[in-house]
Amino acid sequence: MNEPVREFYDGLADQYHFLFADWREEVAKQGEALAAIIRREAGPAAASVLDCAYGIGTQAIGLALRGYRVHASDFSEAAVARARGEAASFGVELSFGVADFRALDAAIAAKFDIAICCDNALSHCLDDPDLSAAATQVRARLNAGGLFVASIRDYDLLLEQSGAEPGRDPGLPGLHGQRAAHGPPRGTMPQVFDDADGRRIAFQVWDWAPDRRSYAVHQYFLQEFRGQYDTTHHLSRFRALLRRELEQALRAAGFADVRWHMPPGSGYYQPVVTARA
Repeated sequence: MNEPVREFYDGLADQYHFLFADWREEVAKQGEALAAIIRREAGPAAASVLDCAYGIGTQAIGLALRGYRVHASDFSEAAVARARGEAASFGVELSFGVADFRALDAAIAAKFDIAICCDNALSHCLDDPDLSAAATQVRARLNAGGLFVASIRDYDLLLEQSGAEPGRDPGLPGLHGQRAAHGPPRGTMPQVFDDADGRRIAFQVWDWAPDRRSYAVHQYFLQEFRGQYDTTHHLSRFRALLRRELEQALRAAGFADVRWHMPPGSGYYQPVVTARA
């Protein structure tokens, strides 16, 4: 990952929980959904987990609460620093490290039964060489037959429903040669949360590249304090990573048995892909 990505997550580390009505509840919910997928795909004997895009611990803490042994690594030192305190507050023990998931072998020697990379982190791989490096590095950290679990935003659905311009990218699915009446969504609806600390509002604004294959994400938080609002802004760039593109990268890296688990069936909030090393 490049320096702007690091700066994005360093800046977001203290505020990431603002994205949820109750972040601690979200930890339990996401952990339960991922554990169910892992049990179904890897069986009860799989016990060790590498979370290579840990953030502040939303998924890894949830899995640790369900008995998995988790090593947590992330590109952002600020996120890892907060994650240590959050893990302690939940009463779980994890090991921690700082690593770019495109170069895991530089920081991690051990191998694991399961590797996870959730919350759209792979979409920071803006080109195919970066995506290939990430897939290859993750596979190298898995035991033979180990399971990779990743989640991304549903860009297939987002671009198909929005009528993105096929003339700019013939590979976009479901467009049937028709010119777009409108482009992809320009952001997310504001989420409003009220708690003991006051009101907070979270939303994103998206600036799409002309070819609709990547977009800048402006993450805004408005936080109330004594009737006044403080606004913070975090900026990063993501690739509109299609499912077939991720599948191709995983297979090219040597993964097999690539499967998608969609939210209605998995209970997880994003599409989840699993693949076998």
